[in-house]
Amino acid sequence: MRRKISQARRLVVKVGSALVTNNGAGLASEFMEELAQQIARLRGSGHEVLLVSSGAIAAGMQRLGWTSRPHAMHELQAAAAVGQMGLVQAYETCFAQYGLKTAQILLTHEDLADRGRYLNARSTLVTLLELGVVPIINENDTVVTDEIRFGDNDTLGALVANLVEAEALVILTDQAGLFTADPRKDPAATLVVEHRADDPALEAMAGGAGSGISRGGMITKIRAAQRAARSGAHTLIASGRETDVLSRLARGETLGTLLFASATPLAARKQWLADHLQLAGSLILDDGAVKALASGKSLLPVGVTAVEGEFERGAVVACRTAGGREVARGLVNYSSSESRRIARAPSAEIEAILGYLDEPEMIHRDNLVLL
Repeated sequence: MRRKISQARRLVVKVGSALVTNNGAGLASEFMEELAQQIARLRGSGHEVLLVSSGAIAAGMQRLGWTSRPHAMHELQAAAAVGQMGLVQAYETCFAQYGLKTAQILLTHEDLADRGRYLNARSTLVTLLELGVVPIINENDTVVTDEIRFGDNDTLGALVANLVEAEALVILTDQAGLFTADPRKDPAATLVVEHRADDPALEAMAGGAGSGISRGGMITKIRAAQRAARSGAHTLIASGRETDVLSRLARGETLGTLLFASATPLAARKQWLADHLQLAGSLILDDGAVKALASGKSLLPVGVTAVEGEFERGAVVACRTAGGREVARGLVNYSSSESRRIARAPSAEIEAILGYLDEPEMIHRDNLVLL
């Protein structure tokens, strides 16, 4: 399984705030220089590398003299604006030493939720790779809001891996990898060397939240691995403090935790649907509709028992069981008000109820992805 990482043509490397900012003490110039050197080696051996880097808010806090992470959105945005300047300047300097050009890419969920902007972002990133440029990607914390934020750069790393169809996602953290329990509390905890990314038991192994500087924790890394696995990408969680860690991982050395993808990758359009973090609403299904979706059929209005939220035609909505479990999501053919009117009705009655017939399905199977 480790050969899958060493053979990956395209990799996404994500580094956390604790590594980039010396646990909030300021930009870790030595770490950033070593990271640039390792990525340069990967580029030289034929790998394409995209870097997802946290650290803007933490760097801004240090520049502003703040000792604790603020909670107010406008203060976080201000810190990001200040810190992003120093972060990209430092990366540009580090990579230039090895003859590599860099590009700053700032994204919000809204960029990836819109199909047109999603495809534009993909085209830009792929073009940069073809030009030999290392994209340095971060969440656009300066303009992001609670409603559209990724929430952590582990998730962003997985979304980028899916966006560019990377074969591997490498998450560098201040921990050695995933343990069977929190090693700080349980001395019997052991390192998980390899495991299936989609195993629900993984989440029970994860410890608590991240540090006061970072937003994530091991749970976000596991969920990122599960998300990346949908496009066939394998995820490796390892300590960024290990000497020459990227080069060693690329040689197939057993470091950290490998969470490997085991399912068939989703088609690109369905991957885009699966990657939506915010949904416009929900359709509650009866048992027959749930079974129909599982067998590969479209969702018909007759199987919808209730409609939650307000949305327009073409919105991405969740399909849930009566108990609230999400089983699928897709592009709905009718608005929320129209959906409520035709819920439980046979498709043959849609025109009589609404005065027109757009589609006989509430969601066509080509615009639907099972979860």
